[in-house]
Amino acid sequence: MSRAPWVAVGLAGVLAVGGLGAAIAVPDEETSVNDVRAYTITSRDHVLEPHWETSPPAGGEHAPQWLACGVYDRPVDEGLAVHALEHGTVWITYEPGLDEDDVADLARKLPAEGILSPYDGLPGPVVATVWGRQLVLTGADDEGLDAFLEEYADGHTAPEPMASCAGGVVRYATSAGTAA
Repeated sequence: MSRAPWVAVGLAGVLAVGGLGAAIAVPDEETSVNDVRAYTITSRDHVLEPHWETSPPAGGEHAPQWLACGVYDRPVDEGLAVHALEHGTVWITYEPGLDEDDVADLARKLPAEGILSPYDGLPGPVVATVWGRQLVLTGADDEGLDAFLEEYADGHTAPEPMASCAGGVVRYATSAGTAA
């Protein structure tokens, strides 16, 4: 019996295992992308007074309108931002008072389908959010942001990933957290 079929099967096995290894490879620990928190979103209803389990919210009930894409210099209406998340938008929030150069760096990294705004009470200096996913970052230079954007900026976790934040409205939050 010829060895050719067994060599072919063995080679195919090695290639399959190598391919499987690539498919299940874990991201580099230095990127912090391993720390992405996943949330199960149980509602995406349009409501006038939404409530969320996370801060900033990573999805859920939201305003009937969505927030326009862009860079904001003060906190935005959360209900509008969550509606934009439903459309596949990336929302990058940062602690008020973050260095201007760091804010400019975040703005340069912001995808076209993105919102950048300050946010009071963050669990870290910068937080990147898409529908159902969130990553707390150590700052604007945290390499985890690049990995997060590479993985999630295409909107694939959102219920309406191709809807866009373009054409949305601009509304800021008041100090009490309601829209102004």
